[in-house]
Amino acid sequence: MDYALKYRLFPDSQQREQLDWVRDTVRQLYNHSLHRYNRIPETEGTVKQRVTQVRDEIPDLKDWWTDLTNIYSTVLQQAVEQIATNIENLGKLRQKGYSVGSLNWKAPHEYRSFTYRQRGFELDEKSGPNRRGLLTLKKVNGDNIDVPIRLHRPLPDDVDVKHVTVKKDQTGAWYACLNIEQDAAEKPDPGEIDTEYTVGLDLGITNFIHDSDGRQISRLDLSSDRERLEREQRKLSRKEHRSNNWEKQRQTVAEVHKRMRQKKLDFKHKVAAFYTSEFDAVFVEDLNVKSLLEDDKNGRNTHEVGWRAFITILKHHGNKRGCHVVEVDPEDTTKECNQCGVKTEKPLWVREHSCPSCGFETDRDYNAALNVWERGLRKIGVVHSEATPAETGTAVDTDAIHEVSASSVVETGSPCLKERTAIAVSE
Repeated sequence: MDYALKYRLFPDSQQREQLDWVRDTVRQLYNHSLHRYNRIPETEGTVKQRVTQVRDEIPDLKDWWTDLTNIYSTVLQQAVEQIATNIENLGKLRQKGYSVGSLNWKAPHEYRSFTYRQRGFELDEKSGPNRRGLLTLKKVNGDNIDVPIRLHRPLPDDVDVKHVTVKKDQTGAWYACLNIEQDAAEKPDPGEIDTEYTVGLDLGITNFIHDSDGRQISRLDLSSDRERLEREQRKLSRKEHRSNNWEKQRQTVAEVHKRMRQKKLDFKHKVAAFYTSEFDAVFVEDLNVKSLLEDDKNGRNTHEVGWRAFITILKHHGNKRGCHVVEVDPEDTTKECNQCGVKTEKPLWVREHSCPSCGFETDRDYNAALNVWERGLRKIGVVHSEATPAETGTAVDTDAIHEVSASSVVETGSPCLKERTAIAVSE
């Protein structure tokens, strides 16, 4: 399993100039290579073959473009090969229905990183004070430089750093992304999983998560950050475009954006780490976020909670901790009664589930989480049964979560009853 660890770098003023020089020179090489690639006919091979042909021209380029001799060779090769990766990514977007064009040249503010592959770097984790080290980068404008790095978390034992990507973000801060390879944790066999160690998650807007065990995790409150962002953006709009004051204010706006982004990522990682540590299997809805964002009713809130990003993070932690993360069909999880299977239309503002057939009443998100949980168990193949009486023929009174007392009671989990009840109601 490959994943990247991101650490903050603290270069001095001279090192910043050297890193910026490398970044801009690599950008120019990328633009030149893209120009050369576009001039090669498609009949001369696949995308990777044509990119490889351009990459093999680098030694000849160094004869007249002497700046390239002051940059490590794998950095130059990676910049050219990135063209093939970008074209492949555009193809994937095109297959998903997006309207995409061709690759364009990169402006100075658009190209922010360069990558050392396999060689050209060394990491000393023991230099400096606690949680500080030195990252040695070779041939940065002809020199080998030692850049202080803050190791806020230790690297896993017995792993090798495969690649190092040096990146400058929009605030002007420098980071190093260390790509490492680590064996994924072994996941338990579905047939041996106890249902007690499984959970279904309903992702919402009012609450970020409502799970099948009854937990409710509230949304992250970013109202104060959003207000500050609006203030700083108003200040930016009053500055003369591209002036020094405009650039300073632009960095301030970027820092607010960065702080909000880091808060959201930290929140999602902590939630994902909790569920994948406590359970052997986590079930979540396979949401079509793109169509939800196109809805004109709640697009801003949907975009801010970031459901798809959370699912991706959840899968990452599942592989890391040996937990099954299974996506299930989200259709009618809110409408369908978990106890009898009857579907009931509910507007978004109705937060309670009240089944007209069996009388089961509970929070609508909790009902959806139970449906997600049951669908996940069926999809992964976990055998489960429940002895608690829940499905009823005629409701008498209700409990908010677990039981419905009635004149006739059948064991929970009988698919025949759910089918018969749903058919009877529809008729």
